[in-house]
Amino acid sequence: MGQDTPAYILAALTAGGGITGYIRTGSIPSIAAGCTVGALYGLGAYRIQQRQSYGVELALLASVILAGSSIPRAIRTQKPLPAGLSLLALFGLWTFGNAYRLGYKVKST
Repeated sequence: MGQDTPAYILAALTAGGGITGYIRTGSIPSIAAGCTVGALYGLGAYRIQQRQSYGVELALLASVILAGSSIPRAIRTQKPLPAGLSLLALFGLWTFGNAYRLGYKVKST
């Protein structure tokens, strides 16, 4: 499994979660944040798949944004939804942080 697959999965989960939050509660911030983070993951995945630069960095940025918004809320509220988002963020931080740390390189074709 390449680095693009987890990014596509995270893109679908975060964007889908934002849309679901909007449908269930009418929350504009949910759809805006979910679709924005999902778009960052999706763009990162596309760039990784096409072997373009800054794909891993975009996915890592999306993970940092998601973690920065969900982890404090999960600690404060102790609710399952922020905790689940925090787990997604931690998975992204681990996956794309390791790829960045190990020097994921774009191969020239």
